[in-house]
Amino acid sequence: MVNPRQLLKDMVNTIKLAKKSDKDDYMQHLRLVLLGIATVGTIGFIIQFVFSVINFGHR
Repeated sequence: MVNPRQLLKDMVNTIKLAKKSDKDDYMQHLRLVLLGIATVGTIGFIIQFVFSVINFGHR
């Protein structure tokens, strides 16, 4: 069974330990996330393009 008081204490301790990242860390994480999104999008586009060319060539 979950103890609500202990759960609340754990949540407060977690918030106390968390720190706000500075601008440089934020910008680095943002660049990495955007790079990952762009990479996945590019791979998806290439796969879609290749299969559309293959289907177009066989008609």
